[in-house]
Amino acid sequence: MLKKFGLLLLLVVAMLLGSGPAAFAVTPVDVVVEDRAGVLDLNTLVPAINSIEFHSPTKLVVYTYNGSMADNLNEEVLRFARTEHPDWISPDEQKWADGLFIFALDPVGRHVGTYMGEDRKVSLEQRDDIQSAAKDLLRDAQWTDGTIAGVRRGAELINQPWYQSAAFVITAWVIGAAAALGAGAWLTVRAVTRAGSRKELERGDRSYASVSMDLDVTELNASTIPESSRYGSSVLEKHRNFRTRYGAATELSNRVHALTPKALARRSSLRLAREYADAAAELDALDDVIADSNALLNRASTWPTAWDRQLAPFRSDLAGLEQLLSKRHGQGGSATAASLRFFRDQSLEEVERWTAQLAGGTITPETALNHLRDARSRLSNLLKEHAETVIDGFAKTEREAKLMRREMENAQDGLDHHQRRSYEPSILGTVYPSYYFFSVPAFNSGLNTGVGSVSSARGGGGTTGYGSSGGSFSGSGSSSSF
Repeated sequence: MLKKFGLLLLLVVAMLLGSGPAAFAVTPVDVVVEDRAGVLDLNTLVPAINSIEFHSPTKLVVYTYNGSMADNLNEEVLRFARTEHPDWISPDEQKWADGLFIFALDPVGRHVGTYMGEDRKVSLEQRDDIQSAAKDLLRDAQWTDGTIAGVRRGAELINQPWYQSAAFVITAWVIGAAAALGAGAWLTVRAVTRAGSRKELERGDRSYASVSMDLDVTELNASTIPESSRYGSSVLEKHRNFRTRYGAATELSNRVHALTPKALARRSSLRLAREYADAAAELDALDDVIADSNALLNRASTWPTAWDRQLAPFRSDLAGLEQLLSKRHGQGGSATAASLRFFRDQSLEEVERWTAQLAGGTITPETALNHLRDARSRLSNLLKEHAETVIDGFAKTEREAKLMRREMENAQDGLDHHQRRSYEPSILGTVYPSYYFFSVPAFNSGLNTGVGSVSSARGGGGTTGYGSSGGSFSGSGSSSSF
C-alpha cells in the first residue's frame, strides 16, 4: 500500500515539475560573523552556516550585540553597517547591498532580525517565518543553534523557485490526495524516530562499555570505602544496588540491540533506547563517584585528583559569577551582587586553604567535604536572594514576577529539556538531590527563560522601521521579539 502511495506522489510531482527550471544549490559566497555579544560558539556556527545551500549566490552576515528590550534592532543593524561595514549598503545608501542576507540577534533585548538586498528580499510573512524558525531555540538561550536554524530557513526561502514554494507544495498535496499526505507524514515520522533511536543507542553503548570495562575496579573501590564516613555510607547506599541496576541495563541493552532497523522507527523503541541510555549514563557517572570516594576518603595516592573533581562544580560557579552579574538584566550594581562578589573572593581563598589543610593532614576529607557543602549552600542562598533582586528589577507586575520566579524555581529543580532530572557526578551530587544546590548555570537558564517568557507575554510584534536615525533608508528587513 505504501509503495502505491509513493508512486502516486512521485507521479504528481513529476507532472507539476515538467516545465520547472533546475534549482541551484550554492553555499554562501562569503560569510561574515560579527559576534559583538560574545554568545556564539564559532567552532560550531561557522562550519554549519558555510555548508548551508542557498538558491542563489549569497553573502551571509551574522551580527549580534547586547541591547535592551527598548532598542530598535533594525536601527542598530543599520547604524553598525554604516559605521563598520558600508559595503553592506547599496551605492545609493538607500537599500541593503545586492546579494546580501543579514541575520541579527540581540540576546539581552530578546530581538531577532533579518535583512536582505533587493535581489534577495522575501515577503514580510516569510521574514516572520525565518525569525520564527529560530525563536524556540533562542528562547532557551541556544544562541548558536537558533542562529543556524534561522539562517537555514532563510536559505530555503530566499529566491525560492516557484515549484518549491508553499503554494506549489499545497497544490501538490491537494492533487496527491489525503492518502499520499498521510503516507509522507508517516514516513517522515518513522525516519526521525529511527534516527533518534540510533542516537540514544550510541549514547547508551558508550556509557555501558565504560561501566563494563571498569566493573571489577568499581567493586574493589566500593569494598574499601569507609562506612563510618557520612559521605562514604551514602555513596555505598547507592552502590548496594549497583549490580542490580547493571543487570537491568544489560537486559535493556539486549532488548535494544535485538531490534531490527524497521523496529527502531517505532516510538516504543525510541522510549526503550532512551531508557537504556539514561540507565547506562547514570551507572557510568556513579562508578566515577565510587572511585573518587574511595580515593579521597582513604587519602589514596590519587586523592588530589579526586578532590579537584569535587571542587570543579563550585569553582565553575565562582568563575561564572561575573558574567552573570554583567548581563544587562543581571543587576550587577545591586547589594546582592556585591554580596556575591565578596563571597566569591572569600571562597577562592578558602578553597586554597582547605586544599592545603588536606595535604597537610590538619583536616580530614570528611571535614573538607563539609566545608565545600556549606560553601555551596551559602552560594545557593545568595543566588536565591539575587534572583529576587533581578525579578524586582525586570518584572513590571506581580504576574510577571510570579512567571519569572516559577522559571527560576524550575531551573533550580534541575529538570532538563526532556523533563529529566540532571545529575552531578560528584560525591555531593550523589549524596544530595539535584535541587539542593542552586548553580550559576541554573540561575542563567532560569533568568533567560524568565525574561523570554515575560517578553513573549508582553507581546513580540514585528518592526520594519529603522528609527529616527534611519533617515530615508528603506532596505528590506524587519525584527521581532522572542
